[in-house]
Amino acid sequence: MKNIAIFASGNGSNFQALVDAVKVGTLQANIALLVCDRPGAYVIERAEAEHIPVFLFNPKQYQHKAAYETIILAKLVEMNIEFIALAGYMRLIGPTILKHYEGKIVNIHPSLLPAFPGLDAIGQSLQAGVKQTGVTIHYVDEGMDTGKIIVQQAVPISVDETRESLQVKIQAVEHQLYPATLQKLLNFSSSFSTRTQLEAK
Repeated sequence: MKNIAIFASGNGSNFQALVDAVKVGTLQANIALLVCDRPGAYVIERAEAEHIPVFLFNPKQYQHKAAYETIILAKLVEMNIEFIALAGYMRLIGPTILKHYEGKIVNIHPSLLPAFPGLDAIGQSLQAGVKQTGVTIHYVDEGMDTGKIIVQQAVPISVDETRESLQVKIQAVEHQLYPATLQKLLNFSSSFSTRTQLEAK
């Protein structure tokens, strides 16, 4: 099984969904590390409860992104991390990590990108008055939710929808879609790696 790291900044509901999927075998991976940029974030408690190592850092203690990403990258390499899943990580990934993990970093976003990128996508969709939003899983590049889309699933918005009710609906989709999609990506990655090794012989 591949070692994966999850980057998260907040409550960690998608982190927990991935952990639970590993427990029941629908996600065949080893969640080897949580990377978190916010001391006190609830996701840290979730990781500790699951005995998953945590790499916690405070970006304010570094002069620039490359400084803390160099340290993160060293930790990822040390722990043989092969794939990265962002789950509510509120920072753009910089070139230091992107270059090393090209094509091996994915993110989940609560809208049908390219609509409503960035912060508070749920609030953005409600303010816009659209009839549906959804969930997008995409590869990560240097932009704000601009990477190649892998899969999307629509979520209808009711006339009397509230932020809280819409969040519940979106998270229900996220918690099923993210583990399933990651499993497909890991299967493809393993298959591709095997083919490459065979062709090299």
